[in-house]
Formats: sequence, C-alpha cells, structure tokens
Amino acid sequence: MAQLRLAMAQVNPTVGDLGGNCDIVCEQARRAAEAGAHLVVFPEMVLTGYPVEDLALRRTFVDASIEAVHALAERLAAEGLGELPVVVGHLSRRRGSAATALGQPVGSPQNAVALLHRGRPVFTSAKHHLPNYGVFDEFRYFVPGNVLPVVRLHGVDTAFVVCEDLWQDGGPVAAVHESGASLLVVLNGSPYERDKGDARLELCARRAREAGAALAYVNMVGGQDELVFDGDSLVVDAAGNLLARAPRFEEALLVVDLELPEAVGPGLWGAAAEADGVTIERHLLSEQPVRPYEPLPAPVAPRTDDIGEVYAALVLATRDYVRKNRFASVILGLSGGIDSALVATIAVDALGPERVHGVLMPSRYSSDHSVSDAEELVRRQGLNARTIPVGPMVEAFENAVEVDGLAAENLQARVRGQLLMTLSNQEGHLVLTTGNKSELAAGYSTLYGDSAGGFAPIKDVWKTLVWELARWRNAEAARLGRTPPIPENSITKPPSAELRPGQLDTDSLPDYGILDALLDDYVGTDLGREELVSAGHDPALVDRVIRMVDRAEYKRRQYPPGPKISGRNFGRDRRLPITNRWTA
Repeated sequence: MAQLRLAMAQVNPTVGDLGGNCDIVCEQARRAAEAGAHLVVFPEMVLTGYPVEDLALRRTFVDASIEAVHALAERLAAEGLGELPVVVGHLSRRRGSAATALGQPVGSPQNAVALLHRGRPVFTSAKHHLPNYGVFDEFRYFVPGNVLPVVRLHGVDTAFVVCEDLWQDGGPVAAVHESGASLLVVLNGSPYERDKGDARLELCARRAREAGAALAYVNMVGGQDELVFDGDSLVVDAAGNLLARAPRFEEALLVVDLELPEAVGPGLWGAAAEADGVTIERHLLSEQPVRPYEPLPAPVAPRTDDIGEVYAALVLATRDYVRKNRFASVILGLSGGIDSALVATIAVDALGPERVHGVLMPSRYSSDHSVSDAEELVRRQGLNARTIPVGPMVEAFENAVEVDGLAAENLQARVRGQLLMTLSNQEGHLVLTTGNKSELAAGYSTLYGDSAGGFAPIKDVWKTLVWELARWRNAEAARLGRTPPIPENSITKPPSAELRPGQLDTDSLPDYGILDALLDDYVGTDLGREELVSAGHDPALVDRVIRMVDRAEYKRRQYPPGPKISGRNFGRDRRLPITNRWTA
C-alpha cells in the first residue's frame, strides 16, 4: 500500500472574479503545503466561479479563464508551491475548434479541470456529462469532453472527473475501473437542496464500489444568486465507507491521509487507451511512493438537523448576495409578523445588526400588538429601526384617486414598497422582500408593494416551514443561553396582512398546513388535477389552488431572486409560460 495526503479545498469563489479566485487558490494551496499535502484539489469552475451562465459564450471571458490557468501555474511555482500538484476547475474550450458547429454553443466552451505542477498545466480535461435539468443548462453553454485523465503521483494512480460525470452512468467514471486507478477525485459545483447530503454520500459510496477505488468529492460553498452551495466535501474508501467529511455552509480545508494500492506496471505515459468509449490519458508525476509516515486523524464534521441546515443555507445565501454585490447594508419592513421577523433574523445573523435597517410602517389598520411585536424584535436583536406611519401617504393617494376594496388594500402595500425603495435609493441599502413561497405560489402578494426589493431570503420557504425555522432559531438561542431573537407572539398569532379591519390570511386562503401540502404536490412534483385528487386533496380546493397558482405566474416573473432550498423553486427550476390556458 502507498500513502497519500490529500487536501480538499472547500472554498467560496465569486463568478467573474478571476483574480480574486486565483488568490483563493494560492492561499489554500499554501495552507495545504504547510499541512504536508501531496495533492490539493479545488471545486468545479473555481477560477471563474459557477455557474457562469452566458459568460461562457463570451470569447473574451473564455480567453481570460484560459490565460488565468497558465498564469496561476506560473504564480504557484514562483511562490514556492510548484512541487505541489494543484487541481482546479475552470472554463476552457475544445482544442482545435476554429469554428462553432451548428447547434453547439458559440466558441465551443468547456467545463474543464486542469492539474498544475511545476509552472504549467500537466493536463486539461473537460466534463463529459452535461446536466440539462433542474437549475442546469449546460447543453446551452458547453461541449462535452471524452477523456479520463489518470495521473501517477507518488506511486498512486489517480483519476479526475467533474460533477455530473459522477451522477450519470457511463462516461469517464465507468472507465475508472478499467484504468486501474486507486483514487477517483471529483470536482463539484453541487447546489444545496434539502436531503441532498444523504443522496451524495450514497452515490459516492456506490461509485467507489463500482470503480474499486477510493473516492474524494470536493464541493464549493457559498451563495450565487438563487443557488447556494453547501460544501459537504467527503472521502469514502473503495468499499464505500465514509472516511472524512467537511462541514456544511462554511469554507474548509479537509486534509485526509489515505492508504491506497500502489500502481502496477510502468504505464504508458502520454499514451491513450479506450475504455467504455472514453479515452484514458496517463500522466506521470512521480513513480516512487512517499516514505511511510504517521497518518493524521480523519476529520468527520458533525451533522446538524434538517431545519438547522435550511437556516444555515438561507443565512449564507443572504450574506453572499449582499457581500458579492457590494451592498453595505440591507433594509426591510417590520410588520410584527412572522415573515418579516424571520427575514430580519436571517439578515442579522448574516450581516450583524449594525448593517440591518428595519422600518415600522403602521397604517390605520395596524394592530397595537403588531407594532409592539416589531419593537420587541428590534430590542432583542439590536438592529437599526425607525417608525414611519404610512397613513398620510395613503390618504394623499386616496385624495387624488378614488379607490376601494382590493385596490385600497394594495395601495397600502405599494406605499410601503415605495417608501422602502426610496430609502434604499437615498441611503444605499439593499431592500429585502419578506414574502414566503406559499404567498408567492398563491399570488398573495402585491406587485410593486410587498414584492418590491432586491433579494428575497424566504422566497423558497413554505409558510409552514417559516414557523419551523423561527421555532428552531429561538430554540437554538435558548440552548446557547441567549435571548430568543423572535418574539413568541410573532410566532403564535394568526397571520394577517392587516390591510383591512380584522383581516386574517385564512379569510382568503386555506389553512397553511393544508395549502402547503397541496402546493408542494402541484408545484414541487407537477401533479395534474386528477393526480392531486387521487393523492387525497379536496377536488374543489384543487381547482381553486390551480387557478390561483397559474394566474400568478406573471407576478412571480417580477419577483426578486431568492435562495433555492427545495427540490423545485420558483425561478431556475420551474419555468412556465405566462400566457397559458392549460389548467388540467
């Protein structure tokens, strides 16, 4: 057996920041070298950030990424790190593609992996399987590769693939067993969604057994628009047993000592062989195993519960959206209700109370407890707050234009939205919208009112989950001996928009427990009417909810982005025509 110390850099790159991302690689490569690593691996597309979307179709951006790879290799050598093999994901293009083939993306860009050593890229290889489902559009952006690179390092043959190549049968992963590699390294940009962590571990274990090789899965971390990457990098042995695992939702350098079968035979360096329709390319870095040494304990980060992971995802996504888009602070309306209370708490946890500004905007219909609950939240969390009654502004509109009924209710919401956007414009804050997924699904929001803003932290959170998250956050504070951040009355009182006397959400919506279950079946799994009825939902309610959801599509198109935490969010996952008469 041969020993190999592997470092997996679970880092948070920024899309388009080639210089900053290269700085991250150099910093983490130095840490890996100081830890005695023999190989350090970074996530998918770490140099460009991920996903780059239509930036992949700009030749200048592809050129800059390719140049960055070569410059990074030279920089690592110049900084004394040239002997440490560094594996990075980046944007490249298919070699020899002078012209773009019909039906392929402009410039033949590729989602690539490169190994940097002694001042140069030893190989560049491209992702084979291109996902084109859910949040992914990689057929639009990339052309596939068809090579499995295998590198002999300290007597160990190691193969490298990119993300989706692990998830799909066939392709490079299927060729690993034939290649004789004893370690398979997978570079990933795998977004978070609930319950995905268990699926990842099971997949890695199965692929390791199929390949007869240990498997190292390195994933990025951080928020990128609607997506949030949770890290959760891990290593399993050839039998699929978990050896090491990084924490979720934070950057980490996972250093793992492996004992692996020593490669047999001299190999045919630079030569290529075919296996399962994939070309196996072999590269030699070092033939001799390292001298035996005492291995480090393998770290396995503790797991948190499901609700805690969702909360961590929302906090990280909010922090990175604000940070990466260079906003100094955020502002939101505080109504005393559960939605604004949860969003304010997420913002304070993400940014600190000094960067969060709340505005209490009572109207003639606001209850005393709504104001006092909002004031209590401010007191508990120490965020910036001001009170601006909207009554005079609403009256000014009513004096100019006669309105009643729903138009009068929406007017109040629009005045509040206008006020927040004006303060944003004047003071430079990012406006956080506070609507949840249930309201967004049912169209229970006002365009240019409560939907106005730049980021929507709970856009993908059902109302029932809003309550669970609030209770979890309060319980976590109590566990740590701290004051629960959300007033209990905000959690327990019946939800209301308070746009008319005595109004409750249940006046126009079913109980949220019933509504969310139906919405999740309709939105989350695309069940049709008869399937929903067969699943046990009330037929009359099914008809009503389908109408509500379908009619609100035009509103959702104008809603701010928000972090995806479910299997199917409104945004990248679910794309339906606005003009649409299909109702079955």
